[in-house]
Amino acid sequence: MPHTFQNLIETRVTTGHFDATRSIDDSAIRTMLRLATQAPSAFNLQNWHFIAVCTAEAKEQLCTLSFGQPQVKEAAVTFIVCGQLDGYRHLHETLQPSVEAALIPATLQERWSAMVNDLHRDNPQLQRDEAFRSASLAAMILMLAAQDQGFASGALSGFDATGVTETFGLGDHLVPVMLVTVGHPSGQPRPGKARKPIDAVLEYR
Repeated sequence: MPHTFQNLIETRVTTGHFDATRSIDDSAIRTMLRLATQAPSAFNLQNWHFIAVCTAEAKEQLCTLSFGQPQVKEAAVTFIVCGQLDGYRHLHETLQPSVEAALIPATLQERWSAMVNDLHRDNPQLQRDEAFRSASLAAMILMLAAQDQGFASGALSGFDATGVTETFGLGDHLVPVMLVTVGHPSGQPRPGKARKPIDAVLEYR
């Protein structure tokens, strides 16, 4: 039975245990990433970057940097989801395909590029905030894309960010936002945890 969007949301749970003997092929990884990059970003910055950690050696390194959490090694692939701090510098180039496809006019490309550069250039807090927003939106779609393909996933924030940056060569322009583990679950997944009632989190003005 095909997934509906509501079904994807309601059946997705965070998985902590994966079948380490089962892999995911490259085409599935690319499909998940293609869908993840459909996420929104301010001014279409697309200021995200993904590292697909698949090899045993890289998984071992990342597991150590994740305080030994075993799912990092057990998952078929663990994505290091990064935000790009200097995305504003490349906005003109990023928007060029949209101009060529007549999706936006060149005048808007010029205006947005100049405005975003002025806003971000001397504002490291805004650069970081925007990078985290974009990467987080993409990570959520990545998990839903994994669910739609029949895989399980989980999001991890417990890792040594400095160590990940140094070990995986992220440089100064990328910040690791979260890890997303994807693979085949081991055993029966646990049911999702109860959520707060809507009245506890919603107010009208």
